[in-house]
Amino acid sequence: MVKSKITKSLVILLHGFIIWSLCGAVMGVGMSTTSLNNTLIIHAIAAPIIAISISAIYFKKFNYTAALQTAIIFVAIAILADVFIVSMLINKSFEMFESFLGTWLVFILIFVATYLTGKYIRRNN
Repeated sequence: MVKSKITKSLVILLHGFIIWSLCGAVMGVGMSTTSLNNTLIIHAIAAPIIAISISAIYFKKFNYTAALQTAIIFVAIAILADVFIVSMLINKSFEMFESFLGTWLVFILIFVATYLTGKYIRRNN
């Protein structure tokens, strides 16, 4: 059965949204149990682990897009969700984007983790 472009798009968007949601869960639990600084450090460690795990599932089961394209899509989802959901709706402030550790490093780590996972799995399949 041939998958439609819409189905393929929804699959990749869902995987990106899962990465963002799990990172949000790490932030939510962390902020309710420890300091903001500790939470940001835990988030920076957890984000690439989450991205590797979800990317591995995506590339092994679906593999609709190249590693670079997937990494760009996953990071774009995280950035857009952080801008429109976290900053505008929840925090009502864009202050979170002033933190390299809290946002920019995490975006970089998600990108690199997704890209390398995709390259590795695509090369070894």
